[in-house]
Amino acid sequence: MSDSPVRFDNLQPARFVDRPNQFLARCRTERGGLVRAFLPNPGRMLELLFPDVTVYLTQEPRRRGKGPAPRKTRYTVVAVERDGRPLFLHTHMTNRVAQYLIEHSRISALADAEIVDSEVTVGRSRFDFLLRERGRLLYLEVKSCTLYGNGVAMFPDAVTERGRKHLLELAEMARQGMRAVVLFVVHTPLVRWFMPDYHTDLAFSRTMLAVRKQLRILPVSVSWTRDFKLSSEVRLLDIPWHYLLREVEDRGSYLLILRLKRKRRVAVGQLGNLLFQKGYYLYVGSAMGNLSPRIARHTRLRKKLHWHVDYLRQVADEVVPLPVVSSKRLECDMASALGELLDPGPPQFGSTDCACPTHLFWSADAPLDSREFHHLLQRFRMKEPDIA
Repeated sequence: MSDSPVRFDNLQPARFVDRPNQFLARCRTERGGLVRAFLPNPGRMLELLFPDVTVYLTQEPRRRGKGPAPRKTRYTVVAVERDGRPLFLHTHMTNRVAQYLIEHSRISALADAEIVDSEVTVGRSRFDFLLRERGRLLYLEVKSCTLYGNGVAMFPDAVTERGRKHLLELAEMARQGMRAVVLFVVHTPLVRWFMPDYHTDLAFSRTMLAVRKQLRILPVSVSWTRDFKLSSEVRLLDIPWHYLLREVEDRGSYLLILRLKRKRRVAVGQLGNLLFQKGYYLYVGSAMGNLSPRIARHTRLRKKLHWHVDYLRQVADEVVPLPVVSSKRLECDMASALGELLDPGPPQFGSTDCACPTHLFWSADAPLDSREFHHLLQRFRMKEPDIA
């Protein structure tokens, strides 16, 4: 059994080309034309939007006669292909999905709830739905989740101060006697666990832990068919709170992606003068306390040069930090995994205090455009919790 809470006209597959800005994608249609499409999702989606991946577009009809001014883009990205099925990306329509699930009693934890109103204002804030459950009112906020891997779904995939503010506001309402729920709609059936993405947004994750006893937090997994109907399979996901209480701390390991747009020769402390080719260098490090300040220091240019990577940072044209928050020191395991995927950098670079040959690796192409690199990153970031 399947049904469709959303309906799209003129749906067509296309190939993703690039993303000029947060809400704009360029895609190539089956006829070979390059089109610009509205991307209604503020997330980074780095693990989804690879060059040439299949995306699904809707096309707005051409304007005829008088009426509202046409949009700058006639196309809209509604989904991306992953694991052989469409993954719903249209965050603006996730509320319709939530409404359908509630009205059809598809969420077991809200089976007795009915929708009273939508876009409800409380004070200076607005929430998605007002429900009535067993005679009592209930405020509901909906979040769309597309980040997943290794059986784990995570939210958010980009820092969301607005999302953190919603949690705090709902918790305050709960302390005043009102009832509040956050519903995370996870658009894949290939998961069992749900966690805040503490690698990406530590502040949101800490807030979610802090308010967990004031709010009902309901992550549900849904599945979409190829004709964009919603499967009957809707599951409530587990949240491993005890595991998160251990793991959500500012400590762990990290990757730095440093880009050189041209060949450079650099004096690197006791390693001497080293030649670095044009391309992308990946450095692995760890800080089992104060991880965020360590990463912030590495990205700065003005500082006392201390670690080997500090010297390379001085000549890097771009730097992208990727934290891997963990109670375990993983840098040597990460270096070993990178060594199987990329070329090694200079011997002993960043590894004079361990047995690893190097903690620096090189790639001619952008790692963030590589599926294999994202699989590696998710192997360390998105582990099933050890809750035994």
